[in-house]
Amino acid sequence: MSTVTVSGLIEAHAVDVWRLLTDLPGRAARPTAVGPIEMLTPGPFGPGTAWREERVQPGGGTLTEEFLVAEALAPQRLVLCSSGAGADYRITWSLRQVRRRRRARTAITITQEAVPTDPYGRVVALLLGGLAARAVEVALRRDLADLAVAAGAAGSVEAA
Repeated sequence: MSTVTVSGLIEAHAVDVWRLLTDLPGRAARPTAVGPIEMLTPGPFGPGTAWREERVQPGGGTLTEEFLVAEALAPQRLVLCSSGAGADYRITWSLRQVRRRRRARTAITITQEAVPTDPYGRVVALLLGGLAARAVEVALRRDLADLAVAAGAAGSVEAA
């Protein structure tokens, strides 16, 4: 299993960050690395919500991923699951309201865990583990920066 974690601070209340994070149609309309989002389940956002999204890769090209909400504890914790080629992924967003200099800020930690599900996935993890971890870190940092822009923080994410 490989794990990648990134953290940052966004100048916004946790409830506002949560709303932006879980507003899938709104997220698809913002200028981010995420392209079209196709809802796979009806109803409000929560455990069991599933969607497919197209993501622009840092080196060019696109990748289509499907996500399922495993846990949603507003405005503190969101756990998503996704299956890939040879691995299952679990992405955990942890939000915590903090006060700094009398301003509301949200400390965010995003952790992605990859668990190989077959021999192919284990070989790829062994051979490309470090390279894949760096690519995941870049993608998670971009997601965090996109969220900061949406929150009106001028794209700034401070190190937590």
